[in-house]
Amino acid sequence: MRMPIRATLLAVAIASTPINAQWITSQYDNARTGANLLETVLTPANVNAASFGKIFSYKVDGDVYAQPLYLPRVAMPGGSVHNIVFVATEHDSVYAFDADGRQPAPLWHVNFLGAGVTTVPAIDSDCLLISPEIGITPTPVIDRGTGTLYVLARTKEGQGRLKSDRYVQRLHALAITTGAEKFGGPVEIKGTAKGRGAASANGLIEFDPLHELPRAALLLAAGNVYLAWGSSCDVDPYHGWVMAYDARTLAQTAVFNTSPDTEKGGIWLGDTGPAADQEGNVFLVTGNGRFSAFVPSGRDYGDTILKLALTKPSLKLALTKPSLVVSDFFTPFNQRELNANDFDLGSGGPILLPDQPGAHPHLLIAGGKGGSVYVIDRDHMGHYHPGDDSHAVQVIRNTKGIYSAPAYWNQHVFFVWSDDVLTDFRLDNGQFSAAPLAHGSTRFNDPGATPTVSANGNTNAIIWVLRSKGWRAPDRPAVLYALDAGNVARELYNSEQNGARDRAGLCLRFNIPTVAGGKVYVGARNELDIYGLLR
Repeated sequence: MRMPIRATLLAVAIASTPINAQWITSQYDNARTGANLLETVLTPANVNAASFGKIFSYKVDGDVYAQPLYLPRVAMPGGSVHNIVFVATEHDSVYAFDADGRQPAPLWHVNFLGAGVTTVPAIDSDCLLISPEIGITPTPVIDRGTGTLYVLARTKEGQGRLKSDRYVQRLHALAITTGAEKFGGPVEIKGTAKGRGAASANGLIEFDPLHELPRAALLLAAGNVYLAWGSSCDVDPYHGWVMAYDARTLAQTAVFNTSPDTEKGGIWLGDTGPAADQEGNVFLVTGNGRFSAFVPSGRDYGDTILKLALTKPSLKLALTKPSLVVSDFFTPFNQRELNANDFDLGSGGPILLPDQPGAHPHLLIAGGKGGSVYVIDRDHMGHYHPGDDSHAVQVIRNTKGIYSAPAYWNQHVFFVWSDDVLTDFRLDNGQFSAAPLAHGSTRFNDPGATPTVSANGNTNAIIWVLRSKGWRAPDRPAVLYALDAGNVARELYNSEQNGARDRAGLCLRFNIPTVAGGKVYVGARNELDIYGLLR
């Protein structure tokens, strides 16, 4: 039987999609480089308003803050094979769609609500930045080896007339082919930390599922799923929390609190994610809060870049189960000033660069609301040095804040500071150029954006940036921009050039587009928009 032309093209697309072109975590990899280096379809020559645009959309039941994830060539029950894009919403839903638009209905759809179970109303959290409901905010993560999608969801659950409602956060492990729960999940998030800080009782701090907001993406590293929390709108009391769960059993592995003897130290990262190296060390950045680790007994880490290691149980150390410990850290010399002026270092996310030549082969980059970008040797992070930042490899100063993470490609690092244009810095021998190599021409309003790169190795690189909703801006469409990575001043495309055809859904904050298999996936209010070459 002869296949229709469109079906033939889609079948060829599926067959030719490399199985390793899978984008299963925020910013494409655990280093959070923000670069898809396996894109063979989209190039600076064909991404323009004449040949590229919005090709279809999927409606969903809530706002999409999480970055879409992508798996090629998934064998489904019944024998069909699909490239799949996974989408999570604030209405506590997860969708698996055919990534090529072969069918309008989801391949599967699960929702975590039910009788007496709702999403968390934004007003309950005393914060309207995510509104009107809070459900799934952080980007999930996929384990392709076990075929599992890990999702962190929030709910409000009634307990009857005589009892108050309960706020719950749960880690779900879903089969990528059906959405069915795995490993006995979901598991309710609970945790305690020893300390005398805010909201402590009898020397213990208990995790607060209402006021602790997870914005940072999930991380899968060395067999553990890592989750991280900050607060909603700095509503006190709160702490920064990191928890690890065994990816195969969903048993809680370890709990870490960034401010056990004080408060705050939240982990936001501009909706990007904690990073991990090949040894399983976890790197993250905290926000405003007291810093006391410059004294031997201090263990509060406000405005600090942390390197966490998961230790094994030890009779010698009286550890009966694994523990997350600080193995190294970097704190700016002016941390007290940052904290006093609400200049969270942790408003931006970290990235780990590929090995560099020179004295510091293993570099980390992170910046925050204070505007400075810190280049850190992640083997020797420097701890704290009063008076100056000489313990950093390099510091790039800017007067504008960072609420995002940069992207890395071919010795170039691309930043979007808040209310600024995209900026291209070059790396030579492990050092940033003294001045930017180039600037884009489009200004991205407060809070800026996290760029993403598509390239075929070291060729045909495109920088993709999504316009974010400003803090007090009215509702307006998201705008997808494509810039030539070889010259970021050259705009290749934006989705308003032919708005009648290409206009995206209403924009949200901090969204990151995903480029996969010749298409660009854009999360928006109640929809997923897909861009690609026009046929």
